[in-house]
Amino acid sequence: MSRRNTKRILISVTNDLIADQRVSKVSASLQQNGYNVLLIGCIKKERKPLTRPYPTFRFNLFFKKKAVFYLEYNLRLMFVLLFKKKEILLCNDTDALPANYIVSKLCRVPLVFDAHELFPEVPELVNRPRIKRVWEKIEDIIFPHLKHSYTVCQSIADYYQQRYGINMGVVRNIPNRDTTYTMSSSDKKENHSLLPALKGRKLLLYQGAVNVGRGVDWLINAMPYLDNCVLCICGDGDLYEEMKALVREKQLEEQVVFTGRLPFEELNQYTAMADLGFVLLENMGLSYYYSLPNRIFDYMKYGVPVLASDFPEIARIVNTHHTGKLISHYEPQYLAKVILEMLEEWNDKSAYQSRLNELSKEFCWENEEQVMLGIVGGVK
Repeated sequence: MSRRNTKRILISVTNDLIADQRVSKVSASLQQNGYNVLLIGCIKKERKPLTRPYPTFRFNLFFKKKAVFYLEYNLRLMFVLLFKKKEILLCNDTDALPANYIVSKLCRVPLVFDAHELFPEVPELVNRPRIKRVWEKIEDIIFPHLKHSYTVCQSIADYYQQRYGINMGVVRNIPNRDTTYTMSSSDKKENHSLLPALKGRKLLLYQGAVNVGRGVDWLINAMPYLDNCVLCICGDGDLYEEMKALVREKQLEEQVVFTGRLPFEELNQYTAMADLGFVLLENMGLSYYYSLPNRIFDYMKYGVPVLASDFPEIARIVNTHHTGKLISHYEPQYLAKVILEMLEEWNDKSAYQSRLNELSKEFCWENEEQVMLGIVGGVK
């Protein structure tokens, strides 16, 4: 093992680490390649147990929402980073960047930046121009000085190259090749402990944050026209209680199941059981429009066709590799019609699962991580 690969790297992110597959894959890859890793997150709600093959550190926060959360987080993170041994800082997303940049300058430690999204263009900021300008100003100050960075897709890399003249690598958020969860057809039908409401019906899966612009309400509104289907919503977020209320209002309790947010190891079991997955996004800013969600590749890995929004990065995968269907409007009856057509078209599971499984050998983290390792390894 070379001396370079024994460097102490502090990786930080503004979540509690439970469901973040990307930072987990990055941390594991770095550790497996000899780096001395510490992954740092925070506790927003309850402290859920966490078992990882690399060291983690999470601190509690008093404020849970809005600007005061980010202010407190960055202040707390700055002191954590200042007083821990470090040779490289790896910051995930703009909301953790102020603390990382300040410590990088104060301690003369190199900084690597991973942009999971186009942060000032997320829906939560698009309609809040004053707050959006604050984050844009932070990026205006820091981004031109980033020497080592990567992001999740080419469109976001191109955006930042045009805006700041920086050359970001592209490391897509793709599952590991060797962690596939398999379930037989009989298990799928009989595993009532996981999905007590399935009862032999087709399983429609939404996995991800239950936030504005994610299409969860579109799916719920389509369910009255899908008698032989169950919609499973795996995730949590700002609209979680509102979506549960919508299900009660429409009396769809027997057709819509909420699991809440799941550790990604458990989420894989639901993905493996699904008949159809969704990546339906509203065009509420460039962050969504340019996004390439990891769900696209999760569904591919488990042989699940996807119904997705016709956005550039998503379309590039779905159209090129024929992994599902794209749509651009979402009225309840129309959406239900498309879902039924897809369930019929993709009914021959042995054929499409075999093809998608073959694709997943090409689209795997083991290929993507080489770009990330090259960027981190180039730090001096």
